[in-house]
Amino acid sequence: MGDQGLDPCSYAGLEVLEGLVRTVAHREIMPRFGAGGSRLKEDGSLVTAADTAVQAWLTEELRIRWPNFGMVGEEMSEAEQYAALQSPHGVWCLDPLDGTTNFVNGLPFFAVSLALLQEGEPVLGLIYDPVRAECFKALRGQGAWLNAQRLPEPGRPPALRRCLAFVDFKRLKPRLAGRLGVDPPYGSQRNCGSCALDWCWLAAGRVHLYLHGGQKLWDYAAGSLILREVGGIATTLEGHRLSYGELKPASAVAARSADLYEAWRAWISHNA
Repeated sequence: MGDQGLDPCSYAGLEVLEGLVRTVAHREIMPRFGAGGSRLKEDGSLVTAADTAVQAWLTEELRIRWPNFGMVGEEMSEAEQYAALQSPHGVWCLDPLDGTTNFVNGLPFFAVSLALLQEGEPVLGLIYDPVRAECFKALRGQGAWLNAQRLPEPGRPPALRRCLAFVDFKRLKPRLAGRLGVDPPYGSQRNCGSCALDWCWLAAGRVHLYLHGGQKLWDYAAGSLILREVGGIATTLEGHRLSYGELKPASAVAARSADLYEAWRAWISHNA
């Protein structure tokens, strides 16, 4: 193939990756949308034929082009995931269908999420929403884009009380969840069921705040880079930087601007 050996962290390489992800999403995901069919995994989450087909196809296509990189995919065994994280040249981190529960139930909010990790940091992130044909993507230190348009850094943020927040209550501790339910600091809240698209919509300025009690590496690897490249801030609930070298779930507190992040996290720290 003519793109073998192309640097994936160049804009040309990013375009090749976008083409691959768009192709597999429209070949393997969209024809199955609304058709039903899923099974429960040991952790209680759902998996469909679309998940496994996308992971298998992309794993092979990426191996052909960049054979030195490992692959951590959600639909792999934990032993395989840990082994792949040790790859010395870099590792792809793939969620073949983020928002599987939405997909199974006919809710049009799901995506393919792909990141490239090198030396424990994301250097490339790409998230594709096949329903809206929106591809969010970023290269470390080079910015972020929605399709062909560069995502701008945020302007003056609204007051915290006027913000729209994405909050996943299910994984929060009861005290914090209760305080958010009774007296939230923001204007309104949503929970749409796809971590990958949550990060993207935050980066695009469609929402202002984010809170999640526990995500896996493939849930945040690509999206957190996209947010970072537009000037957004993200940490764990404890204020630590997000880790990209382990598989245990991590909490996430994020905002599209530094000022909003400080106000949001201060409220959380006081009420957690």
